[in-house]
Amino acid sequence: MLKSQLDYILKVRVPIAAFVVVVTYIITFFVSKPERDGVGYAPEQPINFSHKLHAGDMQIDCKYCHIGVEKGRFATIPSTNICMGCHSVARKDKPEIIRLSQMFMDNIPIKWKRIHRLGDFAYFNHSVHINKGIECKYCHGEVEKMDVVQQVHRLTMGACLDCHRNPHKNMPDLKAQVSKGPEYCGSCHR
Repeated sequence: MLKSQLDYILKVRVPIAAFVVVVTYIITFFVSKPERDGVGYAPEQPINFSHKLHAGDMQIDCKYCHIGVEKGRFATIPSTNICMGCHSVARKDKPEIIRLSQMFMDNIPIKWKRIHRLGDFAYFNHSVHINKGIECKYCHGEVEKMDVVQQVHRLTMGACLDCHRNPHKNMPDLKAQVSKGPEYCGSCHR
């Protein structure tokens, strides 16, 4: 009787358990992929801000608000005083601008929630890319068409290497002549 139970376990239960484990892993892998890649991430921000209005309709250059992108590693998140550069005179009667003005007067920084994030183990320099003529949209998507910004591209090592290896395939409307990017580990992992 013990041998028949062992045969039953080995022939029926173990394969069923293995099948369930494999199927669960596959389903979990594909269902959680957008979350792991960050694709679709669009957190609620402390101030409702439409990139569609500012960067799209009004055609304000990304670099106006995200200062430092041409000079340094980071595309800084706009501080309250940058917003107030325009909104001390423009659309002052709108509820969000009133909140913004109050934060400015109370010297309270806007706690924007970061949307696009690379792993801490990866080094990325915005200025190198911007100064070579690579536009923001190639990594961040067409934010000028987004009321609420969300991550639309994977920011993974594979995605970066794909662009470094085939820049004109991945950026077909790229106006600048860009050579292939570095592929050695130390260029991104420092």
